[in-house]
Amino acid sequence: MRKYLFTAVAASAVIAGTMGHADMAAAQKWIDEEFQPSVLTKDEQKSELDWFISAAEPFKGMEINVLSEGIPTHSYESEVLTKAFEEITGIKVNHQILGEGEVVQAVQTQMQTKRNLYDGYVNDSDLIGTHSRLQLAYNLTDQMAGDWAGTTSPTLDLADFMGSQFTTGPDGDLYQLPDQQFANLYWFRKDWFDRADLQEQFKAKYGYDLGVPVNWSAYEDIAEFFSNDVKEIDGTEIYGHMDYGKRAPDLGWRMTDAWLSMAGAGSKGEPNGVPIDEWGIRMEAGSCNPAGASVSRGGAANGPAAVYAIRKWDEWLRAYAPPGAASYDFYQSLPALAQGNVAQQIFWYTAFTADMVKPQSEGNNTVDEAGKPLWRMAPSPHGPYWEEGQKVGYQDVGSWTFLKSTPSDRAQAAWLYAQFVTSKTVDVKKSHVGLTFIRNSSVNHDSFSERAENLGGLVEFYRSPDRVAWSPTGVNVPDYPKLAQIWWQQIGDVNSGAFTPQEAMNRLAEEMDITMARMQRADEQANVYGGCGPRLNEEKDAEYWYANGGAKPPLENEKPAGQTVNYDELVARWASE
Repeated sequence: MRKYLFTAVAASAVIAGTMGHADMAAAQKWIDEEFQPSVLTKDEQKSELDWFISAAEPFKGMEINVLSEGIPTHSYESEVLTKAFEEITGIKVNHQILGEGEVVQAVQTQMQTKRNLYDGYVNDSDLIGTHSRLQLAYNLTDQMAGDWAGTTSPTLDLADFMGSQFTTGPDGDLYQLPDQQFANLYWFRKDWFDRADLQEQFKAKYGYDLGVPVNWSAYEDIAEFFSNDVKEIDGTEIYGHMDYGKRAPDLGWRMTDAWLSMAGAGSKGEPNGVPIDEWGIRMEAGSCNPAGASVSRGGAANGPAAVYAIRKWDEWLRAYAPPGAASYDFYQSLPALAQGNVAQQIFWYTAFTADMVKPQSEGNNTVDEAGKPLWRMAPSPHGPYWEEGQKVGYQDVGSWTFLKSTPSDRAQAAWLYAQFVTSKTVDVKKSHVGLTFIRNSSVNHDSFSERAENLGGLVEFYRSPDRVAWSPTGVNVPDYPKLAQIWWQQIGDVNSGAFTPQEAMNRLAEEMDITMARMQRADEQANVYGGCGPRLNEEKDAEYWYANGGAKPPLENEKPAGQTVNYDELVARWASE
């Protein structure tokens, strides 16, 4: 191969010039054959890729390793963009794909051992509180202005990234570069909801219109209606709800991905609640020191709203989901919608849009014969403890992260690859494949205006002002890997029947506080968290905190009247704002 024939030692000026022509020819081929459409003209794409060729010259022949989770966006990067990058720059990238839990474990292992396992990770921005505190990841703001200035693209255009505010630490510096972004929304079968006979039956029973649920009361009514009243459509047994409950790491992020705040457990504030975030962890405004998760320390992880959230998850899974759903994991439950036997799902990731728009010939029963979706996505409904001004849902921002235990030359080669797969040359095409938008310029491209009607509301949502109410885990979480592993084990004990929701959340909150107490000691003794580790509040009774800005007190009525909204009117409102 070319990169082995022309080593740095053997290269002469003539050979280097020949290589430059060859690399540009490769770039032109990819521009013509793969990287269309684009927000750039072909000449602008050529100019951008010419910079990559020059910047990569010191790293030609290098072989690097990067890691991400398995979604269509990363499959495209691993299978297609690595080939393009190697042909254009001469840098070979082994882009490995594992489950999200394994990615987090690899990041944690490299941070703990200081051994270079991978040269770059697509690591969720949920770890921003971890990376900004532990200082084990390269500070991208510092690197771009310093040692990595020569490998930072002049056309990177950080202002164009939708999720960069989520990858910025409390110090105002960027620690991660967004690579893919998807929201957790509500999903429903619009074709069923639009049926006049079902609308009449629902209105007669519940007294309000069948539509997109605004609150959890309406979601529950709709789940009951389809599971117990409708029961069957076109000869197929149907269900009013889908979820998952397997006792595995992804059950943890099923809950930390804003489920508690959707119920109303946190405080008001965007992108995350202040002082209490969606994990139930308290951190005062202006501070970087988490103060506790338990109600007794001013947190809300075991408060009434959190317990209500877990109880409803368990009840709905048992009462309204298809048989076997309780044993599904994240990767099994979402594609299961393609069977076409579920009316709605309250907790649905838009990362699965690419699978849900596949044709009937590929086994997708949720599109019509022309391939148009019979379903739509809409804003997530909220629980009875929720108040205007709280975040209403979660947004996953998988972001390029580089650890200081990776040698700078290898990290810079991976940094070039990260910028390449997020570049304006590539991003519109990558967005069409994976449907996980990261750039405003891409989601607003004309090609997505043309495709919008086939994507079930995805484009409308990402162009809407409501988008900002969905956000990832924020900076209140001081060490994501250490705390996240507590969640799935405790929640799994609810699903198994070993503990009630209150017992499980009490245990979860206590374990988080015990773990944060260890972090506090490490920070006080050795500055492990840069002075921003936990500083736990002294325990006080729940009534004190109910009255002083802690967890919300229990409601007398946790099922207010159901509220719905017409989907078409909702989309029209988005378009007018």
